[in-house]
Amino acid sequence: MNPDDDVQLPTLGASAARAPRRRAWIAIAMVGLIALGAIYFWLRAGSGGTGAEAGGRGGRGPDAGRPVPVSVQAVVSQALEHTLSALGTVTARSTITVRSQVDGQLTQVAFREGQLVHAGDLLAQIDPRPFEAALANARAQLERDDAQLQNALVDLERYRGLSAEDSIPKQQLDTQDALVRQLRGTVNADRAQIETAQLNLTYSHVSAPVSGRVGLRQVDAGNVVHASDANGLVVITEVQPIDIVFPIPQDYLPVVLQRMQANARLAVDAFDRDGKTLLGTGHLRSIDNLIDPTTGTVKLKAEFANTALALFPNQFVNVRLHLETIAHAVTVPAAAVQRGAPGLYVYLVQADGSVSMRTPKLGITEGDRVQVLEGLAPGDRVVVDGTDKLRDGAKVEAIDSSAQPGADHTADKGSRGHRSRDATKGPPDANDRPSGSGANARPQN
Repeated sequence: MNPDDDVQLPTLGASAARAPRRRAWIAIAMVGLIALGAIYFWLRAGSGGTGAEAGGRGGRGPDAGRPVPVSVQAVVSQALEHTLSALGTVTARSTITVRSQVDGQLTQVAFREGQLVHAGDLLAQIDPRPFEAALANARAQLERDDAQLQNALVDLERYRGLSAEDSIPKQQLDTQDALVRQLRGTVNADRAQIETAQLNLTYSHVSAPVSGRVGLRQVDAGNVVHASDANGLVVITEVQPIDIVFPIPQDYLPVVLQRMQANARLAVDAFDRDGKTLLGTGHLRSIDNLIDPTTGTVKLKAEFANTALALFPNQFVNVRLHLETIAHAVTVPAAAVQRGAPGLYVYLVQADGSVSMRTPKLGITEGDRVQVLEGLAPGDRVVVDGTDKLRDGAKVEAIDSSAQPGADHTADKGSRGHRSRDATKGPPDANDRPSGSGANARPQN
């Protein structure tokens, strides 16, 4: 064997062993490059997925020029009624426990439980015979004492004549004069006894002191009743008219006081607990003289005729107080008002098809409309649906939702979750509005 061959063989063997390892590293590097490229294109495609976001980043991405379809409505000038909503309690104008004013046996109960009665109607009858006898005795006593008085008066006149002639001592005349005065007092006492007996006889006839609804009877006929009985005979609640007491935040007290001092008749609507059925319409009657420091509210009382008897004492109702009507209020849909880092804002559609973020000064909210005090004008178009896809300056494809038949004017539930309110369905929940017409809301700034 050639010695040179012995020297070269190890060298060729090492090279042959290193070649597969190089190929493996090259393959791994290629796979890594391919994976990095795939990740890069995947991230690029994800970041430029919407035309609105790409447009907000300066036009990068494959959808940068595509406008975002959104629903818009116009800013309008309309009459807007300012109302306050609260939870109220129906209270009877008066609640009276009818008791017997004399002792005696109850012989008759003249009412049906739950019946409507008028003032003066017979409710119960107590045995009148003892009181009739007492009246007859008082009259007889008066007749006897009056006869004695008349005889004493005749003697007094005779004694005066004799005293003038010095036929009798003056002391006898004075004694007769004192007797006359004494008998006059007795006669007056007898007359008072007659009036007392007549009054007791009248009290045996128990009548309704006010008009209202009677409750359940507390005693049955045949029992002996007393004027000191705690439960009485029956309870009457006056329900026509009837009152509702409800609280409002102290922030609204100056507005209400101003309207009351101007002799304005503020209307109040009462709805059932679901806020769907109108139970009655009344007017504000009075304001409490203290603010509750624990809740920061003040109580108001409204009066209702309650002709349909739909309001029942101690019933809980939803109340809507009508403060004033703003004749030419600039309003936007409540769905257009969004909340974010800038505060409350709207997207205004520009003439070039782009949107501009505006932060108008807002006022009260009524139903699905929000009053605009500054920042928008009638005729401006604002986005009401699709706001979650927008950025300031993004291009949009505006679809006028107010012009579509059966269009839904509710808020963008996907982005903000505002809910519009049907005015016929009563007061909304405090979470249903972006700004304040409810009892716990405040005017927006």
